[in-house]
Amino acid sequence: MPAINKTICVCGAGTMGAGITQAAAQQGFAVILYDLNPAVLQQARDQVENNLQVLHEKQKLSLAEKASIIENIQWSGDINQCRAEIIIEAIVENLPAKIDLFKQLAAINGPTAIYASNTSSLAITAIALAHPFPARVAGLHFFNPATLMKLVEVVQTIHSADNTIQTLVQLVKNLGKTPVVCNDAPGFIVNRVARPFYIESLRLAEEGIPIPVIDALMTAAGFKMGPFRLMDLIGNDINYAVSCSIYEQMGEPARLKPSFIQQEKVAQGKLGRKSGAGYYTYSA
Repeated sequence: MPAINKTICVCGAGTMGAGITQAAAQQGFAVILYDLNPAVLQQARDQVENNLQVLHEKQKLSLAEKASIIENIQWSGDINQCRAEIIIEAIVENLPAKIDLFKQLAAINGPTAIYASNTSSLAITAIALAHPFPARVAGLHFFNPATLMKLVEVVQTIHSADNTIQTLVQLVKNLGKTPVVCNDAPGFIVNRVARPFYIESLRLAEEGIPIPVIDALMTAAGFKMGPFRLMDLIGNDINYAVSCSIYEQMGEPARLKPSFIQQEKVAQGKLGRKSGAGYYTYSA
């Protein structure tokens, strides 16, 4: 496997970007976390520091280890500081926005960097075709919370160089996680398989079955978390966007039609845990 140096750059300081940053910093990587919005960057910093404090209080980290992890992170609002061997994009699920960001990053880093998108469902091929170095583009799909979830999908396109995929696989292993290589396709593997789980649960809710009953039945059947608790954890905005993306890419089959219940939650700003309310309410 190819060697990887100890610096990566994460672009986008939302929940996923902050989680990926923390996961990498805990494994000794120097991480540049970039976001244009100072408030979002500060929120990410607070999130990481609070998470590390919890680990310290649980006696899983010493104060010295906590300080060392924080020192591994550079918080930046300047895209010109986004210089690294591997760049992981974790911004809003909007294809033009991702393409524009990758073009800026390519101008800064050139053909030697690897450009990985953490998109949940957008076509990696579309990003690659708009990129000046398509062989250096791939998907690197982490799951929330990125600090805990072990699985990472490494998404290859027909343009991805073997070395690009091999390097990302080794990076995932170095992060203490489990890489699964898959081809670029609607929803990749996990979101494609999981869509009926969410959609059918929402259909039951549309038909009048109480949401807590659905969750209770699913956990009683062996699921670690019911579908509505899980959607609140993921974020209803993210989950709904993925459902819409897969629905459109698959030719709009009726079985995958996104639910109006979730659409309303997003419109109301009830995004789940991160907003304090979704299908359930959450304390700060």
